[in-house]
Amino acid sequence: MSDQNQSPIDRLLSIMARLRDPQSGCEWDREQSFATIAPYTIEEAYEVADAIARDDMAALRDELGDLLLQVVFHARMAEEAGNFAFDDVAEAICGKLEARHPHIFGQGDHHANQTERWETLKSQERAAKGATSALDGVAMALPALMRAEKLQKRAARVGFDWPDESGPSAKIAEETAELAAAEDAAERLEEGGDLLFAVVNFLRFQGIAPEDALRAANAKFERRFRAMEQLAQNDHKDFAELSLDEQEALWQAAKQAEVRSPR
Repeated sequence: MSDQNQSPIDRLLSIMARLRDPQSGCEWDREQSFATIAPYTIEEAYEVADAIARDDMAALRDELGDLLLQVVFHARMAEEAGNFAFDDVAEAICGKLEARHPHIFGQGDHHANQTERWETLKSQERAAKGATSALDGVAMALPALMRAEKLQKRAARVGFDWPDESGPSAKIAEETAELAAAEDAAERLEEGGDLLFAVVNFLRFQGIAPEDALRAANAKFERRFRAMEQLAQNDHKDFAELSLDEQEALWQAAKQAEVRSPR
């Protein structure tokens, strides 16, 4: 058993060390690697976001714990490999936060634009690590919509951007036409990607995070679709057996119900 008198973080580190013990640890935990744990790390981050979206503080506490476990898990595997330990992770982020907030921890100007300063400091950090492109450091593992937005923002910082929203708006029409004219699967895939990239660009000009917008649209569709199914069930009908016109009527009814009782 772990020492109940330890601080919570030390207790968690001890538990993870015990789970990864080569002789007496958990078989599943011992078999894991950075690559096999990474999908769980991403999943836990999304579950944190979901708890926040639902304003569920009890769930947020639990999900933050699950996310912290992922950090501890990766740090333990790195320590076993002789790369770094959890304390090194904590020390690195402490140093980064202090360096990025010179107006708090140094002699920086409290009245400077904080967003611009933050981006400048991050750019300097990337350069110190050997970055050669404005796009260096945009993680490959990001969701595609989020990564597209970040790539566009990086390009915009060095001047490669539309002068106004009419550019990306026209680009959507252009890419829609090119997708319609695509002649094979490979071309449709390429043109479909170009169309999505153009939509992300247009949303960026509107100050809308595409990942947030699509997540909200998904939630709305799911909510209304479930309402349609319930309406059909209330009438003792099998939703799948209804005609498209009947289903559309239920869709409109579900929309109207939301208007009468907004969420």
